Amino acid sequence: MPSFRVVVPVGRLHAGVPAPSIEPAAAEAAAQVAVVEATSVDVVAGEARITVRFTADRLDDALAVALHTVRGIDRLAETGSWRLTERVGGRWFRRA
Repeated sequence: MPSFRVVVPVGRLHAGVPAPSIEPAAAEAAAQVAVVEATSVDVVAGEARITVRFTADRLDDALAVALHTVRGIDRLAETGSWRLTERVGGRWFRRA
């Protein structure tokens, strides 16, 4: 089964939302509709980014998982332009 990941820039948290709650919430949102393989939080060029890696049968399914995950994060924080990538062989290719 293909592996995908959604990378979501996270900005200002909504009032009362603790920062450590964002990554588990993202993983939980994705897990509602897919098998989650891994999650991480990184800071790149001063920007926080959450990455959720998951499996999906098709690109359309992966896009639905990505959108569901982003909506889950949106409830807690401002998000930026996210991207969806697919692992093919040993490389990641952007799909959305």
